Amino acid sequence: MIQPQRTETIVRQRYAAGAKERTDKLCCPVDYDENLLKVIPQEVIERDYGCGDPSDYLHEGEVVVDLGSGTGKICFIAAQIVGPSGRVVGIDMTDEMLEVARRNAPIVAERIGYANVEFRKGRIQDLALDLELLDRQLKKNPITNATSFLAADELAEELRVKHPLIISDSVDVVVSNCVLNLVELKSKRQLFEEIFRILKKGGRAVVCDIVSDEDVPEEMQNDPELWSGCISGAFTEGEFIAAFENAGFYGIQILKRSAQPWRTVQGIEFRSMTIEAFKGKQGECFERNQAVIYRGPFKEVLDDDNHRMERGKRYAVCDKTYNLYKKAPYREFFDFVDPIVDVALEQAKPFDCSRTALRHPKEIKGRDYDVTTEIHNKCCDGGSCC
Repeated sequence: MIQPQRTETIVRQRYAAGAKERTDKLCCPVDYDENLLKVIPQEVIERDYGCGDPSDYLHEGEVVVDLGSGTGKICFIAAQIVGPSGRVVGIDMTDEMLEVARRNAPIVAERIGYANVEFRKGRIQDLALDLELLDRQLKKNPITNATSFLAADELAEELRVKHPLIISDSVDVVVSNCVLNLVELKSKRQLFEEIFRILKKGGRAVVCDIVSDEDVPEEMQNDPELWSGCISGAFTEGEFIAAFENAGFYGIQILKRSAQPWRTVQGIEFRSMTIEAFKGKQGECFERNQAVIYRGPFKEVLDDDNHRMERGKRYAVCDKTYNLYKKAPYREFFDFVDPIVDVALEQAKPFDCSRTALRHPKEIKGRDYDVTTEIHNKCCDGGSCC
């Protein structure tokens, strides 16, 4: 297995070369919105690499962080989508890529009429450490012996806490385009934890990456060319989704999966996949007598908190789950039943979310509810009755 430091060096060297001239093996073909490309200098377009377009899923006014931003193409596209009320931050560890991106940022800003993009130097698996700030501090106190080496390590930790590159709970959307597979294996869990850390509650990640249909064997993982070429570090399709689950995300779905593999190596297929995942299911559970009805089309579903629901039945849920289901990506699959008498949140009792139970209608209407009504003049379905 290639050592972690060696892996990072190999990736940095190959992408540094890719910033100077086009390298086709670093990416697979992607169709971007031509109207959004018009304002971006050709140098950026030619020397930026990816396997998808996470900008397709952004909205006006959002704060976006692009991991492994390279020469900035996705950042400059995102800048136009989020508009002047939004903001985009690109993170990259390669000086040559950052130089191209920063040099072209004022050109793009002039063409679109506002400046809402900045580029910062950092490793995507360590979004708290500002590498340029660390560089400046080390110039004042260079590493010359074991004592100064240990002091540098302490300095890095201090910078993470006092001057983080990206602060916690500050970002609406984290995007990435074919770079998570470049992070060495031992740091991949930390990578997803960092994505989760910087997102706001209710924020989401939209990640395009290369995945494999089988486990990548160790001899391929030891191949520097394949590693830096987005092959050896690829997740399997199942591992990719599980990495989001293990970090605490919910509502995880495959937005796009290429039918045809980008490359096949030793019989293993490598293809592009785009995943969306949300942050925000964490928190206390309270009983407010609410119910949800799964509408179908499947006979039953299992959510990220192990609630198993059959279509057409009323299920008791806590206030947190009730409100989560009202948002994307769940809302179109559920009907929502409010209690006739509202239970104020401050008066609500704890709800046991480890169980799944049906909600009896009298819990919603009240035990003493015995109202009788006349026939409504309007049709039940909103149409014209005969």
